[in-house]
Amino acid sequence: MKETRRADAQRNLDALLEATKTVFARSGVNAPAKEITDLAGVGVGTLYRHFPQRSDLVIAVLGREIEACAESGPLLSAANPPAMALALWIQRYAELVATKVGLASALHAADGAHEALAQHVYQRVGPVLDTLLEAAAAEGIRTDVSARNVLHAVGLLCQPVPGEGPEYNRRLVDIFIDGLRTA
Repeated sequence: MKETRRADAQRNLDALLEATKTVFARSGVNAPAKEITDLAGVGVGTLYRHFPQRSDLVIAVLGREIEACAESGPLLSAANPPAMALALWIQRYAELVATKVGLASALHAADGAHEALAQHVYQRVGPVLDTLLEAAAAEGIRTDVSARNVLHAVGLLCQPVPGEGPEYNRRLVDIFIDGLRTA
């Protein structure tokens, strides 16, 4: 039997998700829960009832973008040579990580609050990246680099750098992509 949500509970959930998108865009994924609940017009208990861990909330809000990034891999492969498809996909992933304030840091946080988020991202995009790396190996892309290596490197390269804007991070990712080529 499928569980149906009461209308008020669904409204609260919808308000939380909309408020979270707004707050994450303004303050990042580590914004205080109170900032989110105040904007949503609900109590902190409602937030934690729906999203017991911060990573659950981040996945709920960024899930579509993570899915779109994963789904872009086969599309890029169909339309481009393997090494180009890989480069374009890495740039797309970097854009996702770099444009979500605090996401790069959250993916590499040592605390358990974001562990489920990192696992979700790696489980969803890791196999896509593995496929792209394997295909690009025939075109001179290093074979000693794993999807996990690339995801970690890009996440670290997308960390905010004091005094620099996002174009700086894009340049670092471009340099990294160049470094994936052998000879």
